[in-house]
Order: sequence, then structure tokens, then C-alpha cells
Amino acid sequence: MFRRTFWFTAGAAAGVWATAKVNRKLKQLTPESLAAQAANKAVETGHRLKDFALDVRAGMVQREAELGEALGLEASADPAAAQGGELPEPRRRTALGPTPPPYFTLPKSSYNRNEDH
Repeated sequence: MFRRTFWFTAGAAAGVWATAKVNRKLKQLTPESLAAQAANKAVETGHRLKDFALDVRAGMVQREAELGEALGLEASADPAAAQGGELPEPRRRTALGPTPPPYFTLPKSSYNRNEDH
């Protein structure tokens, strides 16, 4: 008799547990719940992208400062203020020879296919 009671109780507990688990999963699969989960994921992804962009920007600023230091450039937020309010002299171009032609040029012809008709 004790054995039957034990197995009946174990089966009833397993049934209650399985029913609760299925009901919980069904609530997660309702359209409202799925929309809320998608919105939460989108917000989380937006925060991660913002953090990534801020990290990239900080790395760019740091690298620009390192390059400016290595090249002996004065790092100033206002370039005119660095020269005492004056603009720097224009840079001169070095003579590298004639400018090469573009890689792709259209042939210069007076042919118009609409004139044939």
C-alpha cells in the first residue's frame, strides 16, 4: 500500500511540475511576450553598439594624439589658436610628375545609336 501511495504522489508531483513548465513556456510564446522580448533585445543591442562606438571614438582620439606626438604636431582643439590667431601657411605640393590618367575612361566618339533609326 505504501508503494502505491508513493508512486501516485510522485506521478501527481511530476504532472503538476510538467503542467506548470508548459504553461510558463506558453506564456513566453504569446505575441505580447515575444514583442517585449524583441524590444528588450533591441534596446540591449543599441546600448552595446553605443558602447562600441564610444570605445572606437576614444581609441581614435588616443591614436590621433599618439600620431600627432610622433610627428611633432601640436594638438590643439582650435588650429587658429595654435598659430596665435593666424592661419597656417598653405602647403606646397611636391612635384611628382604628370598626373596619371584615370583607370577607366569612356571612348570619345560621336556615335549615337539613336541616329541610326
